[in-house]
Amino acid sequence: MGYLKYVRSAWKTPSKEQKEEHKARLILWRKQPVTLRIDNPTRPDRARSLGYKAKQGFIVVRQRLKRGGRMTEAVSGGRRPGASGRNKSLKINYQRVAEERVQKKHVNLEVLNSYYVGKDGKHVWYEVIMVDPMHPRTMNDKNVYWTFFTKKRVNRGLTSSGRRGRGLLNK
Repeated sequence: MGYLKYVRSAWKTPSKEQKEEHKARLILWRKQPVTLRIDNPTRPDRARSLGYKAKQGFIVVRQRLKRGGRMTEAVSGGRRPGASGRNKSLKINYQRVAEERVQKKHVNLEVLNSYYVGKDGKHVWYEVIMVDPMHPRTMNDKNVYWTFFTKKRVNRGLTSSGRRGRGLLNK
């Protein structure tokens, strides 16, 4: 067995020490910027399964989102009650919101995929895998080259979370 299988099982059933370490990590992440480029993925098993490779041209960005407040705000002023839109909620999931915000920050890169890394009472964190389409290492990679023919995949709902939100994936 490879080491990634043990990493995956540690994320699924963490020990008491791992829970305390994760809690300390979340406290540190709260003080960091909302969008932060990181050197290595926090969950290498999940990143590798989604297409990440530890070579030039692949970038991992951690995105923090606020939890809650996803209903539309009530309008003030003279409108009939049916037009207030209070019962409508956001149609896309947190993961897709995170991918879109990272894409807006890094316009020259392409979003490959993303995965969940943690949440607390106020925030939820996702790590987004991005690829540089103009880098020679990624241009020669046959497994990633197909993403460069579709520009801004995340805005059109072509990533895994986007397809899930559109009802094309089971989970």
